[in-house]
Amino acid sequence: MLGQNIKYLRNKNKLSQQELSEKLSVPRSSLSDYEREHTQVGIDTLIKLSDIFDVRIDDMVRTNLSHRELEIIRNKDMKVLAISVNADNNSNIELVETKAEAGYLESFADPEYIRDLPKIAFPNIPQGTYRGFEIHGDSMLPMESGSIVICAYLERLKDIKAGKTYVIISKTDGVVYKRVKNDANTNKLMLISDNEAYLPYEINYTDIAEVWQYYAHLSFSDSKYTFNNMLEEKLQDIQRKLTEVHNVVVK
Repeated sequence: MLGQNIKYLRNKNKLSQQELSEKLSVPRSSLSDYEREHTQVGIDTLIKLSDIFDVRIDDMVRTNLSHRELEIIRNKDMKVLAISVNADNNSNIELVETKAEAGYLESFADPEYIRDLPKIAFPNIPQGTYRGFEIHGDSMLPMESGSIVICAYLERLKDIKAGKTYVIISKTDGVVYKRVKNDANTNKLMLISDNEAYLPYEINYTDIAEVWQYYAHLSFSDSKYTFNNMLEEKLQDIQRKLTEVHNVVVK
């Protein structure tokens, strides 16, 4: 544990092995051996490490200090939320890619799993807890499959605003991005796709693990081109239906 903690504290404070070894008055090779746990660390060096990093000796020896970057938020509605924080104690924005959805559903409450997710940066974002989700499929056109939705964590189901979009995490449906209506009388959410080809459906409160409210999204295609394509498809569908009606009338 001590070797891991020395390396963690050195990297966190952006020190090279040479810089830290000079502060400790030990050869760089000795510091390297400390980090690889090939050599025991003397008490004098431990005291210096404690002073340099402002960490108790007992914590360096007994605690995995990297886990201090992990936090768990608990609330009555959604039970557990694991997050990671950066060196400034601000929440990271973890990215849940499509290929990682299955793992996320199994481990969204595991701080170590969350810590290992890729991180993304988003400028001038308000204070809060955010996560990025890669959406797939065409249920929310004109937003294309592959877009990344940046969402803020929603602590209470009663704060859901009718008609707004959310990422809903559940064991039954996985990770879905939908427009939502909340029915507190039946303890259910109505999930609605922007693409009318997909019918609305309900999900019980008890099946919900996390709810994330849309804040912004990153798209990797020309939105006007996408919209025009969608409009063209709708017009073609209308034309097809009119043709069918005409054929019936003529007969």
